[in-house]
Amino acid sequence: MSKPTRWVTETQPGHSQWYIDRFRRLAAEGADLAGEARMLDAMVPPGARILDAGSGTGRVAAALAARGHTVVGVDADPALVEAARADHPGPRWLVGDLAELDLAAQDEAEPFDAAVIAGNVMAFVAPGTERAVLARVAAHVRPDGIVVVGFGTDRGYPLTDFDADAVAAGLRLEHRCATWDLRPWRDDADFAVSVLRRPAD
Repeated sequence: MSKPTRWVTETQPGHSQWYIDRFRRLAAEGADLAGEARMLDAMVPPGARILDAGSGTGRVAAALAARGHTVVGVDADPALVEAARADHPGPRWLVGDLAELDLAAQDEAEPFDAAVIAGNVMAFVAPGTERAVLARVAAHVRPDGIVVVGFGTDRGYPLTDFDADAVAAGLRLEHRCATWDLRPWRDDADFAVSVLRRPAD
């Protein structure tokens, strides 16, 4: 990794284990952890190939795999990837820096129908790498495929910057919602879910 992520530099020691334990507890309590997956599932064909970029403990990728999709999850934190492998067999789990993503080097050369970047991932990448992250994820999606990105609007990454980075990465904004369950976008929303498309031409 060329630069340490904010996940490393802006969290306390033990944060990864806390995060793992939190989502294991929520799952055990029956919490709804599949909202992002339901949205993606509605936007792709059956049996789609989906990249979960910044997959964390694997909840989104696992829910997509349970819906019949082929999913590859990538995260920079080895502890989260190990937890995903232990808790959610099925998807392929890889450790990798999204700003330098090259899945062909890990025998995943086939392009994806869609990619999802959920869970405030964009707020945790290394400072200054946001555009590179979007570009590298977009490069793994087939022409006319989608990249769906969700993050809090108060997390230090202004939407104006995100939109400019998405355009520079070759992506076109098609839809924006305030939540993963498709509530309408409004300018004072504290969360944004953006559906971006890689143009076919």
